[in-house]
Amino acid sequence: GLLSIPASLRLDNMPGIASQKASAAGPKGKGAAKAEATGGASDKINAALDAMFESAEQADVDAVVAAIAEAGVSAVNDSMFERLAAAAGMKKKKNARIAVSLLFSALIAKFGRSCEPYLHQPTRLFVVLELLGDGVKEVKEAALAALTTFRALLKDTPPTAAAMKESLLAGLETSKIPAQIFVLEWIEEISVSARVQLQHMLGDLIPGIETHMHSLKAEVQEAAAKTMASCLKVIDNQDVEPFIPALVAAMQEPTEVPETVHKLGSLTFVQPVSTACLSVIVPLLGRGFNDRNVAVVRCCAVICTNMARLVDVPLDALPFLDVLLPAVEKASNDVSNPECRATCGKCSEVLNRIKKAALSAPPRPSLENLVTIIHDAIADKAVADKIPNEINWSAHLALSLVVSNAFETAAWRKCISPFVKAAGLSEEVAHQAADKSLAAAEHWAEDHMEEEDTGDAEQLCNCKFTLAYGTKILLHNTTLKLQRGYRYGLLGGNDSGKSTLMRSMANGQIDGFPTDLRTVFVEADIQGEMSHLACIDYVFEDPRIKSCGASRQEVQNVLLKVGFSEKMCNDAITTLSGGWRMKLALARAMLQKADILLLDEPTNHLDVLNVAWVEDYLISLKDVTSIIVSHNSGLLDKCCTHMLHIEDLKLHLFKGNLSAFVDLHPKAQSFFELKSELSFKFPQPGYLEGVTSKGRALMKMENVEFTYPGNDKPTLSRINVQVCLASRVACVGVNGAGKSTMVKLLTGELEPCKGTVWQHQSARIAYVAQHAFHHIEKHLDKTANQYIAWRFANGEDKEALQKVTVVMTPEEEAKTKEEQIVEFPKADGSVVKRKCVISDIVDRRKMKQGNEYLVEFEGLSFDQNQWWKEAKLVRLGFAKILKVLDVRCEAREGMFKRPVTQMTVEQHLGDVGLAPEFATHTRMSALSGGQKVKVVLAAATWNQPHILILDEPTNYLDRESLGALANAIREYEGGVLMITHNNQFCSALCPETWVVEGGTLDVRGDAEWMKNALKEKVEFEAVKEMVDGSGNTIKVKQPKKKELSRKEKKERERRKKAAAAMGTTLSDETDEDDM
Repeated sequence: GLLSIPASLRLDNMPGIASQKASAAGPKGKGAAKAEATGGASDKINAALDAMFESAEQADVDAVVAAIAEAGVSAVNDSMFERLAAAAGMKKKKNARIAVSLLFSALIAKFGRSCEPYLHQPTRLFVVLELLGDGVKEVKEAALAALTTFRALLKDTPPTAAAMKESLLAGLETSKIPAQIFVLEWIEEISVSARVQLQHMLGDLIPGIETHMHSLKAEVQEAAAKTMASCLKVIDNQDVEPFIPALVAAMQEPTEVPETVHKLGSLTFVQPVSTACLSVIVPLLGRGFNDRNVAVVRCCAVICTNMARLVDVPLDALPFLDVLLPAVEKASNDVSNPECRATCGKCSEVLNRIKKAALSAPPRPSLENLVTIIHDAIADKAVADKIPNEINWSAHLALSLVVSNAFETAAWRKCISPFVKAAGLSEEVAHQAADKSLAAAEHWAEDHMEEEDTGDAEQLCNCKFTLAYGTKILLHNTTLKLQRGYRYGLLGGNDSGKSTLMRSMANGQIDGFPTDLRTVFVEADIQGEMSHLACIDYVFEDPRIKSCGASRQEVQNVLLKVGFSEKMCNDAITTLSGGWRMKLALARAMLQKADILLLDEPTNHLDVLNVAWVEDYLISLKDVTSIIVSHNSGLLDKCCTHMLHIEDLKLHLFKGNLSAFVDLHPKAQSFFELKSELSFKFPQPGYLEGVTSKGRALMKMENVEFTYPGNDKPTLSRINVQVCLASRVACVGVNGAGKSTMVKLLTGELEPCKGTVWQHQSARIAYVAQHAFHHIEKHLDKTANQYIAWRFANGEDKEALQKVTVVMTPEEEAKTKEEQIVEFPKADGSVVKRKCVISDIVDRRKMKQGNEYLVEFEGLSFDQNQWWKEAKLVRLGFAKILKVLDVRCEAREGMFKRPVTQMTVEQHLGDVGLAPEFATHTRMSALSGGQKVKVVLAAATWNQPHILILDEPTNYLDRESLGALANAIREYEGGVLMITHNNQFCSALCPETWVVEGGTLDVRGDAEWMKNALKEKVEFEAVKEMVDGSGNTIKVKQPKKKELSRKEKKERERRKKAAAAMGTTLSDETDEDDM
């Protein structure tokens, strides 16, 4: 423990005591004269002891005390206690045994606190303690009186409780029942009189007390249980307090350990975890890690991880790591369950970080340091050399004060002055020695810490706070220091609390954060109730802008400054692309004239030129402090003067830019590389009948033109592109060029004004929009697991059914309700024609000449349904309805192969880096931006898409997740089309580039790669088994390979010749849909 007394520093082994032992043994060597004088005093004391042992009269006891007083209290040495121990063991001499306790009491009465350094040792205290178990009533009463007197002497000086720890532990090991009970009661008393000191002793005392809770003696059990309950009251953690009865019960009954672990596992730790808290929980965790139940072991690892993150003083946790680390590492290697092993592995990482922090923390003064400090504080060194016992005892008490972080003058004088005065010095000199010792100990840690370089800049903020989001602790008892004009890059993984910290600063929710500072949070938000306004009006009507007194002209000037044209200022805000929305947010921030500018991903959606503009703007702010969250390593490297790093619930400040930070922390190299220890995995594309080449087009746009309502000039024109399984395409262009518009046309989010958009009827397309959160913003009260279960409950993608290209207009619905002439065959072979209205289209079947659909009629029975060809239904206005049915039919296979169960969805979310805790047990409203993007990615890829379209996929993802996403795309067998301004990301993945500029699109890329990729064959693995929601396995009948008839082969050749005459080429597997 922290207060353990090294053997070399025990009072008995100090030079002064050693000389007393030599003197008691008789004159030796060159010191004969001095030894003879000491020996004379010793003879006098021994004679008085003989008389006392015979009579046990108070007069004889007083004579011994007088002889000791004449020689000095240092005469109370090992030789004398050897005689007292011998007398205490004289079974036939009652008076001798009584006299031992009477002398102990008399010494306390005579010398008071001056005798503390000579009576507290375990071996000396043990002599009287054993007499509590004597069979003679008078002996027991004398021993009890002596020990009670000594206990009362120490009670008024709480630090003595810590210095007595070794003696208390020895007392718990005695075999005498009354002695055990006395020590237990003493510890119970200390829990009240020395509460703070006991907090640091619990780790050593609890095992001994717990042992007595299982004693065969009922009275010992009762005393131990009472003492334990009293001791645990000193735990200053409100989270743990309600569980103390359960913890005590687990100590009394080991079979309760698993249940207690599970109860503790449901606890959300918020309060700081101190030594006292660890003292009571670590023994429970030690037993839990040895349990055979995997659930108990995993729960222990989770508890351990959560607690470790809230340890404020790593040095306090260091003694407990010797128990926890071996247990956790053993579990991470031995447990069969992989998820449990991974949880234990994470726990081990956290504990090792705590250990590293403890070993590198500024040191506390040790007992040896304090002995030196107190010795040097006594001006007269000759006097100091004469009182080694007093100095060592004072050092023990001072160590207790240091550990308890008590640096009050009165406390230090109480622990040092009485023992310095024992050397004959005045009270004033003794107080001076105590004050010098306090000053030296107080500045010890400061002398061993590196001085922080704060520079000459004005300090804006220096506050200590804790930050939580819901029940999750993000930052705990951490310090934030900010200075004017500095630019801080804020680093941390997804869900570490970066955005929450900045939002809390902007809202004044940080304890101690200055309220007189103007703090502005920059985010590209568009408030729904103001989305109809023009850009200039949107900014001007903002209450924050009005409070600044900005005029409409000033608003327009700032918008023009950041690049808006006069026309754009008056355009509706809904016409802005993502990049222009971010510039609008920056303009709004500029108008507020902030002291502190908080920027959350300021380069999201911005092209290279606009990123450079943001960098130059931030650097130009000499009197404005900026805190920047960004996954753009170039921005952080160019702009930042300091880095703030969130790790283990603390904010760590580093001077320098991102490169300087990486030099100190090589693991942060991931900010510059697309490498990651994380692993993302996308499901491979499902079976696509008839597609054998990766170069075959699955999506096409031909001569497409699109103009937004209200615009005279087309946003896009003459667009001709195609996407296949081999595609790795990066779509680039300046902000507002029309990249997202082009993708929306391709996916059916928008309908073209001219041209055709075609998609393979069986192809599944995953689309993650630029403003990705719009996919989930109506479902924030659901967990990610519940959201995917809702979205794909019946096989089809509910969001896919909301596209413009599948939503029926009133005119289209009216056309489908028109009466049709339908022929119904009769039994005799004749046909009856009737006017009917089609009520629904309920099924689809694939035929050689194309698809046919089962049509249902209003007012007719099911047996009168008919199969109609696709072309006929399209001609009658049912094209959109057929698209919806196609989606449902194609989803059937995926629905059975991947049943929408909690376990399956949880595993899928885990494949994109979302842990079960956030996937299944946390509502999406509580997720960070990066976690929400992972939810959107998981939902988009649930139905095993053939084409993955990502609009700004790098937004909100940290570098680790970005590297994992890149690896997942490399392994993905389907086609990928992405819009991104992250050149490093797209250049590493996409050999083909679509450049959108001036309303047109130019295809560029590595021609050789594209040529080889288009030739690559693809072999889909058809579904052989299906698993339904109940876990039942269903064998799937495999389709027979088609053999074309002679007639069909001729038709194929005819079509190929016709295509060649038109200047196009058809592959052998091309069907009529491609014509």
